[in-house]
Amino acid sequence: MRSVFFVLVVAVAGLAILMSLGFWQLRRLEWKESLIGQAEAMIAIAPVPLPAAPDPGRDRYRAVTVTGRFTGEETHVLTSSETGPGFLIVAAFETDDGRRILVDRGFVPEAARQATHPAKPASVTGNLNWPDDVTSSTPPYDAKAGLWFGRDVAGIAAQLQTLPILVVARDDTGDAIRAVPVTAVFRNNHLGYAIQWFGLAAVWAGMTVLYLWRIRPRQA
Repeated sequence: MRSVFFVLVVAVAGLAILMSLGFWQLRRLEWKESLIGQAEAMIAIAPVPLPAAPDPGRDRYRAVTVTGRFTGEETHVLTSSETGPGFLIVAAFETDDGRRILVDRGFVPEAARQATHPAKPASVTGNLNWPDDVTSSTPPYDAKAGLWFGRDVAGIAAQLQTLPILVVARDDTGDAIRAVPVTAVFRNNHLGYAIQWFGLAAVWAGMTVLYLWRIRPRQA
């Protein structure tokens, strides 16, 4: 009986842990879906003037319109699209009130990288963003090639001497640059993880029942 009691204790403890992990992932799923809903709502609202001091937590994805001019200064971020490899053009933009910010103008194919984009007046409608492009595995800026491997807002702002504020253009800004509007993209694998934990719990329970059935004759 002692061995049966020990098996039951281990089985209940293991099952409780696996089930709790599954329910935790379901709570994470609910939280992530809430974030996605908030981001989609922020993207869809009518554009407003650029806030005086945009906040990454409060204003990420906020739709804005800025009026001023492209200064002609820009940098390139390696990326790809359905048409193949290319670059995002991140340009310095001086607003009518004198602030220098960044505008992600969009995508150009690899063959068009050397095209010039001179200074010009412009009005840009887009969304504020502080992208999660850069991780610990992202290569640093390649000064020799003049190339970034992710939209490092702080780093690009320092390079182009702007505020660390990025507006991702919603519509084309000319010069054969194709706008890539912002989308509410979040990693959301929580449902799959929850199913895995619940599946492991079911296997654990099944193995426990099988083991108890196998040892039952020995306890008779």
